Amino acid sequence: ATCGADKFVKTWEVPSGKFLKSFEGHTHHVLDVGWKADGKLLASAGADNVVKVWDFEKGEQARTIQAAGKQLTRLVFIGTTDQFVTCSGDATVRAHNAKNGAGNNQYGVKRGDLRVLANRIKRNHELAMSLWETNNLDAQQLATLLIDVKRLSAVEMEQMVKSVTFVWVADWLHSYVVKEHTEKEMLRQKWMASKDRWTARAGWQLTAGRVAKSPDGLDVTALLERIENEMGTAAPEVQWTMNACLAEIGIHFPKFRKRAIAIGEKLGVYRDYPCSKGCTSPFAPIWIAEMVKRQG
Repeated sequence: ATCGADKFVKTWEVPSGKFLKSFEGHTHHVLDVGWKADGKLLASAGADNVVKVWDFEKGEQARTIQAAGKQLTRLVFIGTTDQFVTCSGDATVRAHNAKNGAGNNQYGVKRGDLRVLANRIKRNHELAMSLWETNNLDAQQLATLLIDVKRLSAVEMEQMVKSVTFVWVADWLHSYVVKEHTEKEMLRQKWMASKDRWTARAGWQLTAGRVAKSPDGLDVTALLERIENEMGTAAPEVQWTMNACLAEIGIHFPKFRKRAIAIGEKLGVYRDYPCSKGCTSPFAPIWIAEMVKRQG
């Protein structure tokens, strides 16, 4: 397989040199590509700071992994496993799972099974905090279901958000803990100015929720200006929730809809995001149009 400045990954037959398939989805130069040992998956690393995992037999993208804050320069699968490592311009080496993008401190427990287990255990704050401290992804997701939010101080809440390492954990922490915290508005305002990617992500996620449900007091014009100026170069983790905020503005504020769509078109974030049949694209112009149509 080859890659390059044309943003494509191309595969070839050896030794004939016959062209087989090309894969398109990166938004910047593709800097490395690697095969899983069984030849069914390949992954590419790019200057757009993401890894694309490709299903060779189907000829399509399997998933996008938001892998780093700077361009990814090297990617290598580990033996016959689904694990691979990447190197990036921020001088870090990261391990990932081709199936979900997570690092290798995990057991791969199904999320539905975690919910069943949580229902059996019920609320258990001490156990939840012990599970969180393991830094194991499955344990942390289970912890979010067991935590007694009323017993968390704002300082503890912020420490938990900053310690996240994977977006699935961040989303469960938001859904079951952060947005239920009594001081979430104070934290939202603080996190909106944060340079830390995980607290910034949480700040924008809380803001998106306010746009949709309780927008009084929000300066929507200022939010749009920040999104237009910052989202294109934001860390992938932050980009996702900034984009959600942009979409919510377009959906819930008719007078700002045209501008929200224009910003989405201008930045092009998630324009080529792969979607399963029946799902709505996260590309803001498509997302806004679909949700507005559903509103009637």
